[in-house]
Formats: sequence, C-alpha cells, structure tokens
Amino acid sequence: MLKKIQNREAKVGVIGLGYVGLPLVLEFVNAGFSVTGFDLDPKKIKDLKAGRTYIKHIPAEKIATAVGTGQVERNKEKYAGGRFTPTIDFAKLADMDAILICVPTPLDAHREPDMTYVFETTRRIAETLRKGQLVTLESTTYPGTTDEDMRNILEATGLKAGRDFFLAYSPEREDPNNLDFSTGTIPKVVGGYSKKCLKVAKALYDTIVVKTVPVSSTKAAEATKLLENIYRSINIALVNEMKVLFDPMGIDVWEVIAAASTKPFGFTPFYPGPGLGGHCIPIDPFYLTWKARQFEVPTRFIELAGEVNTAMPAFVVGKVMDALNDRGKSLKGSRILILGLAYKKNIDDIRESPSFKLVEILAGKGARVDYNDPYVPKTHKMRKYHFKMKSVPLTAANIKKYDCVLLATDHSEYDPDFIAGNADLIVDTRNMFGKTKSRTTIVKA
Repeated sequence: MLKKIQNREAKVGVIGLGYVGLPLVLEFVNAGFSVTGFDLDPKKIKDLKAGRTYIKHIPAEKIATAVGTGQVERNKEKYAGGRFTPTIDFAKLADMDAILICVPTPLDAHREPDMTYVFETTRRIAETLRKGQLVTLESTTYPGTTDEDMRNILEATGLKAGRDFFLAYSPEREDPNNLDFSTGTIPKVVGGYSKKCLKVAKALYDTIVVKTVPVSSTKAAEATKLLENIYRSINIALVNEMKVLFDPMGIDVWEVIAAASTKPFGFTPFYPGPGLGGHCIPIDPFYLTWKARQFEVPTRFIELAGEVNTAMPAFVVGKVMDALNDRGKSLKGSRILILGLAYKKNIDDIRESPSFKLVEILAGKGARVDYNDPYVPKTHKMRKYHFKMKSVPLTAANIKKYDCVLLATDHSEYDPDFIAGNADLIVDTRNMFGKTKSRTTIVKA
C-alpha cells in the first residue's frame, strides 16, 4: 500500500462531493492519483461530468481539467488530467485502495447526533470491503465513532482492522472561500486505529497537504476537531453575550472589540452576529455533550454557549421590533428585506444559516419578508426549512419599498453607502454600516 501511494498507483475514492469532498478530490487529482467521487445526488454527478461547478469558490475550470483532458501541475511535476471519475455506482468501491468518507453529520430533532449518513456509508463500504484497503472518516463526530462504531460494522465482514484493512480518522478543516488557506496548505491531523493504520493514512495525506499532524489514536483526532469548533463556539457566544449586555448600556461592542484588539498579547478578537451558521460550529459541540452524558460529565460551558448563540436571532428580531416601534410602526404587516442568506460573507453555503431562523421568526410575527443574496438566487428544500423564495434585485427602487433592511451577511458585493442612501431603516448585525455617512437610521443588533 505504501508503495502504491508513493508511485501514485493507489486508487482513491471520496464519498460525498460537497464542500469537503470535492476540494479533497481536486487535491488528490493534482497530486497524480486516479480519483473516483461517489455521491447519491445524480445532479451533482451530471454537473461534474460536464465540468460544471455547484460551489462558488471552486472554479469550473478545475473540475473540467480533473474530469477532462490536459495536464495539471504540482510541485513542478506534471500529471495527466482526466483522473477524476464522478459516479453514483457504489459497487466501484471494491476497486478503491483508499476510501475517504466526507458525508454530513447533522443533529436530529432532539439535538442529538444523527449518524445515519456515516453508518449507512460504512455499511456500503462493508459490502465490498477487501484486504489492504484504507478507510478514513473525515466527517466531524464524537470520539469513538471510528474505532468503535465504524470498526464494528466493518469487522462484521470477518476482516480485522489493523490486520486485514487500515482504519483512520482525519478531520476536515475546510474554510470555504478563505483566500489565505486551502485544503493543501492547512496542516492535517491524522489518527489511526493501529500504528500501521496511522502510517498508511499519514503517507496518503502527506501527498496532498503541507504538513500532517499524527496523533496517538482516532479518538484523539476526533477530539481535536471538536475542540477546534467548541473553541470558536464559546468565544463567539462570549462576544454575543457582551453585545446583549452592552446594548442597554449604550456601549458599542464593535468599538470595544476593536480597542481590545490593540493588545498585542492575551486577546484574540471574535465578532458577534445574528447567530451561528455553517455545518460545524452550530452542530459539532453537541456531539461532545452527547458523548459526555455517557460518562456522566457535565459540559456547562459548551451547553451555555449553545444557548447564547441560539438566542441571537430572537435578540435581532427584538431590535427590529423596537426600531419599527420607534417609528410608529408594528412588525406585523411591515416589509422586511434580509440581506444575505449565506452563513458567512462571500460564499453560497447556506447550511444552518441564522438567516433562515430570522425569516421564520419575522414571518411568524406577521412581517412580509424578502431577501437578497448575490450567491443564492433562490432557496431550496433543506432538512429544517423549505421557504420558496427568490432573491430580490438590490435596486434603489426595491430598497425604498421596505420598512426595514436587515443585514444578516456582509457580502463584499454590498455597497453600504448605496444601501443606506435608499433605505428608510437599517438593522445591522455585522457592523457593515459603521462608517456610512448617510442620515438613514442605523440600528446595531
């Protein structure tokens, strides 16, 4: 297996061609491997085969090169293009030497881990599992998923992890549209079920990332990813709580954060917002709190942070209601334009975006709600929400129709002066309008 990896003869299979799996595919293709991408969505497969992209920050040209002809270059070595084969045929897993799992790990209705995608995928792998294969999970999960739950499924075939096949965990660290870091330039944590498992998994990832960080076990690797996300969740909750506290005091939390950031040590700035979004930060901490209950250990910080962040959309709606009330208007019947559906700026990822909660609360209170997002032309059915909405063109005439413009996502395409010059009232959750000189009423929330 090590020789196959070194000679780029190992066939790599990536299951799940979304924001994690597709960048991973392109890195392995660029490193000279033949890669098969597996997904249940036939539309994704059709788009990929045609060289089309469905993720904003991944250019179609890269996909076209990967599935087509031509050459790609890595470390001054050139490899033939056309090494990427997208498919919905999971029987082809039998041909793979390395199988990387990049499927969703959401929460269920009771905010407990929904491991359906991971375990169903593992069962599909078990159907064709053979000696010598490497199986690696990249999805964020609770400690023990890989070497307990997944191993039990795979070993039901009669093959043994560490002896007949290799088993590892290496958490994804994707940050969509981050111009400073990409899949290949972010150090990658790797944990193996055994020393041999770790050696093989590390050798594979060594071919595509700037640095691999081996840890003692799959559980340590799983816990590493959770710590990274919980660190962000708790610190964001802290500034969100400070925002709520400072508001009645007449203190601008953004000014306070900017001033505190001048300290050259001991302070890392985090910023408040309308709530948490993305597939990781709002969800992953609850994977650890669920696991902690098995050991009867309370996770007060984690759960409190979740409560604070979850309450932010309601706080923002309260600020909208107060702002309208000051102008002699009721929220019921008012027209509200939400700017930004994506969970963060300059991307098209709407997973767990707080904007959807804002729509739900505002519409539930009788407001007439529209949205604009340059990257999300229309909404689609999601696990929790199914709003049939289309992005409203951001023209001067359109902006003037609304009683309140609510900024949820501060896309770079938004011109603060233009919007403020045409809006009657703005509620700003991102401090985007902090430097505008318009006389429009701007309320920070």
